[in-house]
Amino acid sequence: MIDVTDSHLQLRNDVKKLGNILGEILVHHGGIDLFNKVELIRDSTKNLRKNHDEDLYKKLKEEIQTLQPPVRQNVIRAFSVYFHLVNIAEQNHRIRRRRQYQIQENGVIQPVSIESAVAAIKEHGFSEEYVQKVIDDLSIELIITAHPTEATKRTVLEIQKRISYILQQFDNPTLTQKEREALDEDLYNEVTALWQTDELRHRKPTVIDEVKNGLYYFDQTLFDALPDIHQELEDKLEEYYPDAKWSVPNFLHFGSWIGGDRDGNPNVTPEITWETLKLQRDLVLKKYEQSVVDIMKRFSHSTYRVAVNDDLAKSVELEESLYLNDDELWPVESEVYRRKFAIVLKRIREVGKSDKGYNNAEELLDDLILIKKSAEKHQPSGRKLRLVRKLIRQVELFGFHLATLDIRNHSGEHESAIAELLKVVNITEDYKSLPEEEKLKILESVLTEPRPVLLLEEDYSKETREVLKVFNMIKQAHKEFGTRSIQVYLISMTQASSDLLEVLVLAKEAGIYRLYADGKVESGLNVAPLLETVDDLIAGPAIMKTLFEMDVYRNHINERGDHQEIMLGYSDGSKDGGTLTANWKLFKAQQEIHDMAKEFNIGLKFFHGRGGSLGRGGGPLNRSILSQPAETLNDGVKITEQGEVLSSRYLLRDIAYRNLEQAASALLEASAKVSKNSEQGHFREKSWEEALEEVSKKALAKYQSLVFGDKDFLTYFNQATPLKELGALNIGSRPMSRKNSQRFEDLRAIPWVFAWTQSRQMIPAWYAAGTGLEAFTSASKDNLALLQTMYKKWPFFQSTINNLQMALVKADLTAAREYLQLVQDKEMGERIFNDISDEYHRTRNVLLEITGNKELLEHTPAIKESVQRRNPYVDPLNFLQVDLIKKLRELEDDAPDELLTEVLLTISGVAAGLVNTG
Repeated sequence: MIDVTDSHLQLRNDVKKLGNILGEILVHHGGIDLFNKVELIRDSTKNLRKNHDEDLYKKLKEEIQTLQPPVRQNVIRAFSVYFHLVNIAEQNHRIRRRRQYQIQENGVIQPVSIESAVAAIKEHGFSEEYVQKVIDDLSIELIITAHPTEATKRTVLEIQKRISYILQQFDNPTLTQKEREALDEDLYNEVTALWQTDELRHRKPTVIDEVKNGLYYFDQTLFDALPDIHQELEDKLEEYYPDAKWSVPNFLHFGSWIGGDRDGNPNVTPEITWETLKLQRDLVLKKYEQSVVDIMKRFSHSTYRVAVNDDLAKSVELEESLYLNDDELWPVESEVYRRKFAIVLKRIREVGKSDKGYNNAEELLDDLILIKKSAEKHQPSGRKLRLVRKLIRQVELFGFHLATLDIRNHSGEHESAIAELLKVVNITEDYKSLPEEEKLKILESVLTEPRPVLLLEEDYSKETREVLKVFNMIKQAHKEFGTRSIQVYLISMTQASSDLLEVLVLAKEAGIYRLYADGKVESGLNVAPLLETVDDLIAGPAIMKTLFEMDVYRNHINERGDHQEIMLGYSDGSKDGGTLTANWKLFKAQQEIHDMAKEFNIGLKFFHGRGGSLGRGGGPLNRSILSQPAETLNDGVKITEQGEVLSSRYLLRDIAYRNLEQAASALLEASAKVSKNSEQGHFREKSWEEALEEVSKKALAKYQSLVFGDKDFLTYFNQATPLKELGALNIGSRPMSRKNSQRFEDLRAIPWVFAWTQSRQMIPAWYAAGTGLEAFTSASKDNLALLQTMYKKWPFFQSTINNLQMALVKADLTAAREYLQLVQDKEMGERIFNDISDEYHRTRNVLLEITGNKELLEHTPAIKESVQRRNPYVDPLNFLQVDLIKKLRELEDDAPDELLTEVLLTISGVAAGLVNTG
């Protein structure tokens, strides 16, 4: 068995090693005075956490307030760099733990692994035929987004990656003393480079910068990790069911929003989207080229030694003259495989450039399968051509588009464009003011009329022309990059059925949706609503039912395989209703829409727009999957992977593999069980749903009484958090508010959560849940026992409670109180903070009652230890942040640039310490 104590000791040793190196660098860079200053502040905050001593608190505040440049900036950076090093050590420890499981000799299986899922399925006695059907229905799509963008620069990420690799080498038991000394030197040099690298961006990233940042993860890890996950599942199925023949479909895909998400971002133009698609194609072709060159070296088989298929030999003879010049011909005629690979390589390099290139990925796939079939005939029995099989899987997964790009825009943009089009052709003068029923009638008539309503000679407004250009670009993208390049059009702030039909009309005008005279329909785009606010979630089932009952929409759905995608937004629902209410309404909306769609024989895929942070629905990927209504899991799962989690999940190959493995194993095992349970149609107790409905009502009332009912709340939020300063951090291309508005409704959920996270209040992640839960437990003596049962038996409720625990542990009232210094009206600041403080303690107490634990996060000691390890080092950054923001706001326009830089460094440091932005 794995020695957990020894394992944690290894982690602590890594942290100590890196901390000692940082200490040496501080002495070298700023002298012993800098080192002593950092140590004094660190020791003081650690002691304050153990025992709040008023004199020690005053001394610490004086120490921080008397810091002067450049020492002050170095102190900030010392704590920030320390967090980067701790993050590296913890990630490396995850890799170490995974390898420790892999080398076990007594059959110990790592929990939440593909092997553990297959073993559990086998233990349940599921037949081979049943398991194959479950696998055939399995579907996971992960969609990378740029928001909130990664706060850490690419250069810093590269250094972190190299440090991680060096730490891994230290675990090699065969290292010589000389090799160990060389690693020590390399490690010192990399930490020095980290210290001497500027961690702040000096300009906002462009959309193309964000695209390139996203592509970095495909290049470094995802291109290899995805086929490896599929191969692992195939291997384990063969191991546990040795007499069966298995076919593992491509169930795990990655897509992207970066370069396609237009909602509130004027920088995402049709031209930028086109450039994004080109960059994606360029990368995937480069990866194929590298793979083919590598495989080509290994396929030196000679026709003097083996017999190749006639089909392969004939294809080489025919194609060499078509695709290769004389100087490109392979010199050894008997090496038929290498001759074929030379042709493949040439055609990959010519894609998009000349008629010698492959027209599509299917042509490349045909060539690779031809090679595989031939080579398998002279391959030893039972041995797989893993490299060729892997490349085939990669081409199936990534095509020539790399990742399907979703397009998203706000419903209001489509409505305005449609209103102008309809006005020009005299269908209606003021479409926007019409009742919903009238809108639907007009849109239906337009969609059932083959003729266009778009008049090419008309001079439409700039905004309408831009919307039309997007749809024309999609049409061209399908021709140039294939239909898989763009498959889904998402509609933000969907509030009515007409919002979807408007997009279908715009697709019709571009020729993406086509109606022929004989009534036949072609539809090349999935149209997906995004239900975000609490009201929209409640209205969601009725919106979709109206559409499903319309012949024109059913014709579109039928053409799309009787399949409807629906996106659920976690951010705005949480922002206007609180996290507990939002999550419950999301759960109910899925359940109701699923049941309703089933009546129409329409398959669904729910797209979960979760953020990385807890206030936006974040949490471990596998737990996010299991917390959905069980009956929806077999519909397939689609989840956003936000910019802030990309480096922590996909920077290192082993970590990327582990995250994907956890997601795949969780869905596989749950889907197998759900398929059996669906026969009985029973997944949870009715009393559980009724209980949570009551809890949700009380929580919503409490949340809205503060956020919308307190006239001073917005003033408090703006002053008691670094919201104003976040805009200067240059971590994303999108504005902080839609239409640059100052209204709360238009403030994006990302800065909303980011600001609360920085001030350690974190109210979007937990506030009002305590009131809802406590009111329910107080109403009846049996209610606490009911909630305890729900926590043990209901994955959704368990995930909700555990996320609340995590939020409370990351929040810190002592640090949060510091931000009251920034509130101008002291009485108002105290009043609102006391309400937050009371709710914090109320929530903590009721969570402990429900879980039956003495402390929060007892169920995850490793995470609890990690948070506790970090907190004393985050506190100084919070203290410094408050002091610097106070100075910055007092000086306003006269503040030196250096002061803003220091504020931004504290923001970056706190984000690294809490492993969260927004």
